[in-house]
This record gives sequence, C-alpha cells and structure tokens, in this order.
Amino acid sequence: MKLADLTRRAGEWLRGCGPMEDVVISCRARLARNLAGEPFLSRCSPQRRSEIEARLRREITAAGVAATVLYVDLVSASGLDRRLLVERHLISREHADSDHPRGVAISSDETASIMVNEEDHLRIQVFRSGLRLPEAAEQLSAIEEKLEDRLDFAFHSRYGYLTACPTNVGTALRVSVMLHLPALKMTGQLEKAIRAAKDMRLEVRGLYGEGSEALGDFFQVSNQTTLGVDERQIVEEFGGELVPKFIEYERAARSALLAKQASALEDKFQRGLAILRSARLMGSQEATYLLSLVRLGIATGKIGGVDIKTVNEVFLLTQPAHLQKLLKKELSGVSRAEARASYIRSRLATGAEGPAHG
Repeated sequence: MKLADLTRRAGEWLRGCGPMEDVVISCRARLARNLAGEPFLSRCSPQRRSEIEARLRREITAAGVAATVLYVDLVSASGLDRRLLVERHLISREHADSDHPRGVAISSDETASIMVNEEDHLRIQVFRSGLRLPEAAEQLSAIEEKLEDRLDFAFHSRYGYLTACPTNVGTALRVSVMLHLPALKMTGQLEKAIRAAKDMRLEVRGLYGEGSEALGDFFQVSNQTTLGVDERQIVEEFGGELVPKFIEYERAARSALLAKQASALEDKFQRGLAILRSARLMGSQEATYLLSLVRLGIATGKIGGVDIKTVNEVFLLTQPAHLQKLLKKELSGVSRAEARASYIRSRLATGAEGPAHG
C-alpha cells in the first residue's frame, strides 16, 4: 500500500452508503491517549518527541491493528501529501502544519487512522460511511485493546484518561458525524439548529473541523462531554438520540421546500448540473456549491442517473491536493480550475437527464 493508492477511491468517509446517507455523510469515533510516565507533547523536548514518535511507530506496526497498515512520516512527507491526508480526514490540519516529529498510521481500507504526536501522543480514529457509530466504536475499542496490550496509557482513578486538553479528560472519546444540511441553510433555519445543538451540548464545526468553513453545506457535529459518562453511553445518546434530531430537522426542511418550491428547486438542481457538465473553468468553492446542489437533487428524487457515491467522489477528488495527485503534477490558478472542470465533465458526462421519479 502506497500513499498514491489513496487517490484511486473516495475513502470510507465518502463512500456514499450506510444508514441515513441522504443526510449523514459519515460518522467517526476518536480516542485520545497519552503514554504513562511521559510528559504531554507541549512539555516535551524535541529529542523526547522524536523518541516517542519512533516508539509509537514500532508498537503500532507490531500491534496488528489492521491487516495492512501504511505509516506516513509527516516530517518527510511533502506538503502536497499532507494536504491530501487532510482532505481525506485522515489527519487534522494542525497535525499537517506542525513541525515536530509526528506521523500517521492508516489502515488499507481507510476505516482507521492513528495520528502520532498530534495534540496527544495518540489520536485513534475510526470512520464509517453513513450513521453506523456502534460499528465504528467497536472497531475503535478493538484497536485500543491491541495497543493497550503493548503500551501503558496515562490514567487517573478519579478523572479517567489524561489528555493535553482538559475537555477530553475522562473517556477521551469524541464521536462525530458529517452532515449535509443544505435545506436548513436554504430555509434560514441553520442558525436555529446550531443553537439547538449547543443546548444539547454538541459542537458544530465546518468540513475540516475547528476553525474551518462549512463548504458545500457540510457540517461536523460532535459531543462535548467526555468526563463522567462511559463510552457506551456517549455512543448511544449521540447516535441514537441527538443526531436523529438533526436528520429530522433537515428532512423536514427538504419536505417544506419541495411542497412550496418544487419547480424552482428542480430548476436550480438542473442548472447546477448543467454548469458542472459544461464549464471549462471551475473553482473549488464553486464546484463544492454546485455539487452540494446536485447531491440534494439526487436525495430528493429530482435528479436521476447520477448517484450520491459519484457526487461524493467528485467532490473529494477535485479538492486541490487530490486533483494535483491525480494528474501527477502541481497546478495553480487557471490550470487547476481548467483541470477541475475537465475532470467533473468526464465524471458527470452521461445520465441524470431528469428527475428520478415524480
């Protein structure tokens, strides 16, 4: 397995399948862990950080956390490769931009990645397409157990697992979903939904996490509380009670739009698809906006002949780093916009001539 192999597919978080796929792009379960007896990274010398990274690389490789694991040394990786990993959600932007010894281990199916020396010594994360949090949590637990057989993690009898950020102390489990919420935005209800999320002690972020924009009406929603609750309770409450509320809000907004503006909406969807199929230049933000429209058109039955999986793949593979990796050369300005438009035309050239039904 090589890093270049990742550009041949969309990856687990954008496979376009799984429960509630019309609204839920993917879900993620993530654990933060630190080595017992070692200082947090913010208190480590450069030499100690290097020693921790080398040790964790050896132990992850030996632990058999997946059938095949690719380990990427992020210090020696190119800037383009690091951006590629961010676009695939396998590492955080902070992990990509840091300058100390660090790396990431990635399972061959991309359901799991383990960031080494991010904010904590280890950030273990597991992905599933659609709303399948219990499956993600089960795989996460299995990976943690394999690592815990070889490593001692920092743990306090009262506070639980100790982390660099106090908000993660306790189980140090963060669960999140990536949601597509275009109808809430169109109907002006998005801010209301975000306020409701805060009341439910949820955090709402953009596509690439903290500080990022909500490109393509994609939002990350995650839990805030990790202290005083066990892992099973977090997964059950978040995935079984809280996330369904967002799905209900978005689907209700879609139904309301279709009831009042069916013709106008269909026109908007088809115009968006027509632009994607014909444009010779296409910026990243414009492509994301139009693909979001088309995705909603497919989900509401107003566009046929194109599936959500294809739209998801086009969205990912036309992100700047992916596009350049696909073409095996660095591009800038007009050249990138031209290449993006060409790739989109090739993927959306046939089908989708009209509504799937009614």
